[in-house]
Amino acid sequence: MTDGLTVGGDGPHAGQPIETAGAPKRAAETAIVLLHGRGARPGSMLDLADELGRSGVAYVAPEAYHNTWYPNSFMADRQANQSHLDSALRAVDDAVGVALDAGIPLGKVLVGGFSQGACLASEYVYRNPERYGGLAALSGGLIGADGTTWPDAADASLEGTPAFFGCDDTDPHIPESRVHESAAAYRERGADVTERLYDDLGHQVNDDEMAWIRETLDDLLD
Repeated sequence: MTDGLTVGGDGPHAGQPIETAGAPKRAAETAIVLLHGRGARPGSMLDLADELGRSGVAYVAPEAYHNTWYPNSFMADRQANQSHLDSALRAVDDAVGVALDAGIPLGKVLVGGFSQGACLASEYVYRNPERYGGLAALSGGLIGADGTTWPDAADASLEGTPAFFGCDDTDPHIPESRVHESAAAYRERGADVTERLYDDLGHQVNDDEMAWIRETLDDLLD
């Protein structure tokens, strides 16, 4: 359901719905912001949420305009994806705000996504460093062209946020090098990073990745 929630601002994603599921927000102990991939919709991520099998969790899933967060590859120069990228980051911020408005502290909010949504999740958490409940980047990484540098830990810290980067080692969309770069940047910024590359996974989510999310949720629900 959308509860009438929409993305704010005046960018391409403004007015797009934010769907919710799981525990009623006022009764939830923790929340997951779920970001869909290119060409998908929030329902694809909420289906994954159903597989987690955890009560007390609110799921918050914004929808991209025309089902695409930004038009070009995440490996393109950031400017090539504007103004969509800034508007997409606003959508994530508004989705996190849904959890915060329900009284769920940021330290119990996990931000996750698949593919283009994983790249967006990675970028949002890194650019807004605080202690989150977690980051789950499923086949994705930080956004920017080859040679992009990201601010280091001297600027701000993620304060031990659990961060997961999982991907096929020959994913056709996500270079292995960018997974390594993203994990390293998160370590520099003070995250507790788990990095896993898989053989023959393809561009999809596997049981090992879902197990990490379950274990992280269990820690948040304790």
